[in-house]
Amino acid sequence: MQKSILFTILSAIFIVFVGMGIIAPILPIYAEELGATGFALGIIMAAYAVSGGLLQPFVGTLSDRHGKKGFLVAGLIMFGLTGYVYTIAGSVAQLVMIRFFHGAGSALIFPIAMAYIIESAEDHVGKYLGWFNIAIFAGIGAGPVLGGFFLDLLGKNAGFYAMAVLSIVSAILVITILPGQAADRPLEKRIPIFSLFRQMMKSRRVRGILLARMATMIIMVPTFAFLPLLMMQQMGASGSQIGTVIACRTLVNAVFQVPFGKLADSRDQNRLLLGGTVLIGVTMCCVPFATGVVSLLLLFAVIGLGEAISWPAMGALAATEGKKFGQGSMMGVFNMAMNLGVFIGAMGVGALVDLFSIDWAFYAVGMALILCAVAAAAMIKNPSEPLENN
Repeated sequence: MQKSILFTILSAIFIVFVGMGIIAPILPIYAEELGATGFALGIIMAAYAVSGGLLQPFVGTLSDRHGKKGFLVAGLIMFGLTGYVYTIAGSVAQLVMIRFFHGAGSALIFPIAMAYIIESAEDHVGKYLGWFNIAIFAGIGAGPVLGGFFLDLLGKNAGFYAMAVLSIVSAILVITILPGQAADRPLEKRIPIFSLFRQMMKSRRVRGILLARMATMIIMVPTFAFLPLLMMQQMGASGSQIGTVIACRTLVNAVFQVPFGKLADSRDQNRLLLGGTVLIGVTMCCVPFATGVVSLLLLFAVIGLGEAISWPAMGALAATEGKKFGQGSMMGVFNMAMNLGVFIGAMGVGALVDLFSIDWAFYAVGMALILCAVAAAAMIKNPSEPLENN
């Protein structure tokens, strides 16, 4: 049973993220063709984060109480529909609305998929989350390469259609193979949702984990929204070269996930989290100094290594808290922090780009990540400190 759950979830998540990765080199260019400024591009990226972030905690808790499979299938179908709808957007406003819908679909997929993995992991949470992250980053890594070729050879719409088809394939896989899961506890023992959230937010350790999750997601904005523009404007890069640089980071991340996942099961998870995130932040600050595609490949390989060090450890820390509050609930809040990071990054970085230059997308994110990593590590290390001393 554990192997069938692991295989199905990993396969479904890989297919979904290949589809998402395919549109990564295409979406910023598509938005710019519709007249999007740097700030508008930030809003487009933020729309996905807003709807996903607001819904994920509730979906996670409801999945604990009513079973997970139906939510997961519904989210995958929404992703499939979104892939088609992207192709008929005629304005920036319409693209923003589509991103809201896309984000809502993500709220039904990611916390539930993570909860399935953690609940089947037993004493190997870091290892299993390493495999989960491999599926994510291998999919994102392979997707941009395909997306770049679609953009160069078949035009932008082909990438969106591919995302739609892959999402529906993933939904069929889940429907036919994945077993359902019973509710977590009897109705009379359930804590009201908002009371549960308040209990979680009183935990200094939970707040530290969420801060780390939020900070590591801010880097998605310059990578997926502004790196394609930087490479085209300053290096004259092709769609295939853009996709290859994005893929380099994610594929390096995927290669090292399992070794560092096993390490997270036996070593100090907080130190791994801190070391990996600081490495990412320092390297991100160096991106504007890159002189060509080769130097960008090296920098993004280092960023991928930093993510491989930090992500399994961060997930294992969250899974420990999930034993107290319910894995669906914890993963919902955990991924809400992810969306909050994307939202903050999208709005703030978009404004910085309009005021200064694309370079500031990378400087600001790198420095913010370092500061947040240090603060988060201190909160996680001393979880018993009274709330009023925070």
